[in-house]
Amino acid sequence: MTENALPNPAGASPLEGSTSRGPSPMQRIAPVAIWVVLLFLTVLSSLLSPVFFTTRNISTLLKQAASLGIVSVGQTLAILTGGIDLSVASVMALMSVLAAGLMKGQSSLFVPVSLLCLGIAVCIGLINGVLITKLKIPPFITTLGMVLIVQGIRFVYTGGSPRGSIAPALSFIGAGMVGPVPASVILWAVIVVVFVILMRRTTFGRRMYAVGGNRSAAHLSGVNVNAIIIAAYTLCSFLAGVAGLVYTGYNGYADNWLGRGFELNSIAAVVVGGTVFEGGRGGVVGTVAGVLIITILFNLVLLLGLDEEYIRIVKGVAIILAVAMYARMRTRR
Repeated sequence: MTENALPNPAGASPLEGSTSRGPSPMQRIAPVAIWVVLLFLTVLSSLLSPVFFTTRNISTLLKQAASLGIVSVGQTLAILTGGIDLSVASVMALMSVLAAGLMKGQSSLFVPVSLLCLGIAVCIGLINGVLITKLKIPPFITTLGMVLIVQGIRFVYTGGSPRGSIAPALSFIGAGMVGPVPASVILWAVIVVVFVILMRRTTFGRRMYAVGGNRSAAHLSGVNVNAIIIAAYTLCSFLAGVAGLVYTGYNGYADNWLGRGFELNSIAAVVVGGTVFEGGRGGVVGTVAGVLIITILFNLVLLLGLDEEYIRIVKGVAIILAVAMYARMRTRR
């Protein structure tokens, strides 16, 4: 089996596969179905709440979606390899307290401090990948342990109370506008485009799908499986670092618990978007739809004045329905 025989994710979807007779009707419908659901949810939300389509609400919704969207791109990579990363929220919070503590509100420190923070995020992801591949520790256990380690580091650094303030440049990235479009959404869009190209048009992307689909076959094809997995977790943590900085800019202050729940929300967005836990099937484009669906559901719950506990119910129902739908489609295929 040669490199050219690796899976081609050009139409990355939970149902993609190749047969001599071409794609089935279900395979053609699957990538579009999630966007139909998103359209239906958008129309439903506008009917249930007249506030939904106001400029202010849409702007707020997109800013909230941007941070989750950036994290979810990274989570997609981890899940595509058949793993999971529970440490993303802890990485986000670490970025928040470090950025505020080191920037001290000075724009001149924005670039060096941001690069330092992202470098630390990369190191965390690299450690996750090495532990998973070299010591054969399951991803769930590895990243769960990393949650505790990063939390400990964060509280040692802050003494339990974050200090400092963020630079105006970071505030602009998180909460500013470029014309009618939030700056954070532009950054999210750029990241999505980069990773869509990376996953669909490069050897690295094809190899990641191969590793997620069948590690043994990928290894026999000459793919360095460990290197791909390490790269996936490194990129995942890097993007969590970017999201942490963006979300800090959106909030306007440091928070020891910034991003709490983003580890589960990002997993939910990825799964709703069609990437399967077994790995090898799915993609970043579907994740974008998943992020928007999750964010709109949360937004609608708040607009309707329901208790916050309903958000948990909505999230759980969304995950179960999405997994059931994709499982049924795969079975029918």
